[in-house]
Amino acid sequence: MLSERRLEVLRAIVQDYVGTEEPVGSKALTERHQLGVSPATVRNDMAVLEDEGFIAQPHTSAGRIPTDKGYRLFVDKLAGVKPLSSPERRAIQNFLDGAVDLDDVVGRTVRLLAQLTRQVAVVQYPSLTRSTVRHVELLSLAPARLMLVLITDTGRVEQRMIDCPAPFGETSLADLRARLNSRVVGRRFADVPRLVQELPESFDSEDRGTVSTVLSTLLETLVEETEERLMIGGTSNLTRFGHDFPVMIRPVLEALEEQVVLLKLLGEATDSGMTVRIGHENAHEGLNSTSVVAVGYGSGDEAVAKLGVVGPTRMDYPGTMGAVRAVARYVGQILAES
Repeated sequence: MLSERRLEVLRAIVQDYVGTEEPVGSKALTERHQLGVSPATVRNDMAVLEDEGFIAQPHTSAGRIPTDKGYRLFVDKLAGVKPLSSPERRAIQNFLDGAVDLDDVVGRTVRLLAQLTRQVAVVQYPSLTRSTVRHVELLSLAPARLMLVLITDTGRVEQRMIDCPAPFGETSLADLRARLNSRVVGRRFADVPRLVQELPESFDSEDRGTVSTVLSTLLETLVEETEERLMIGGTSNLTRFGHDFPVMIRPVLEALEEQVVLLKLLGEATDSGMTVRIGHENAHEGLNSTSVVAVGYGSGDEAVAKLGVVGPTRMDYPGTMGAVRAVARYVGQILAES
């Protein structure tokens, strides 16, 4: 276990290196921070931190920089989440309040996160496997042609055209709409097939073919839409950190193009807590020089998806964690109100 003083020295090294981009020496530390000890004592503390793998010397003449292990200790023990200012919170709310639909919410969230953190922003669409049905609308377009509109609790809207095996009257359509909604509204997608399987039998024989066709289309829509979708923005921000990536920036950009990699990075959507993965904690080799800060968001207590940022390990962790958490909270409020 490190002493309190050595933890303070590590905190000062991380803060200075993140702020200045320069390796940090003992003399600079004692000048900038109220550590209450001499440069010689700080040098001794830095030697211990280096022996234990928390800091490293990038080249012989330089000061020290934090390692992945040092950043991990900083995040776990030393860094609080920096709250956003009132103007920042108002700006987030005003920007997100202007969204007109789910695609717009996700698009605005990506732009906002990228601007606030100056990192790469990744936002996962609400997963339909964890969504519930808000409403199913059925509209008659022609005697034997219908439109099905599925609306989820997260504001997602899916439309499908249905060609019926026979003309379907307005009275039958209203009856089907009412019976369908009475069974599925407020229920999870996974429960819907079981809830509607006996519905065709409750209709007259001449209408059963159309009812079965409508239900097939609904169930196909539920299955199709369970695949995960992401939106990413701000990749140009990485070019500002060229010197933070030891080899080249290309492996990072290539990794960010792979949706499967990004979904694994964000982690399980059901985990709503804040996750911070630093450097080599990221399994994908192309992202070993990056850190990922992610959190779940949702319209209630349960997370329906994740959002987060990817940037260099030399990251303002308290500020980034604060921004990611605040944006997730506002997006959750919008979904709850939509």
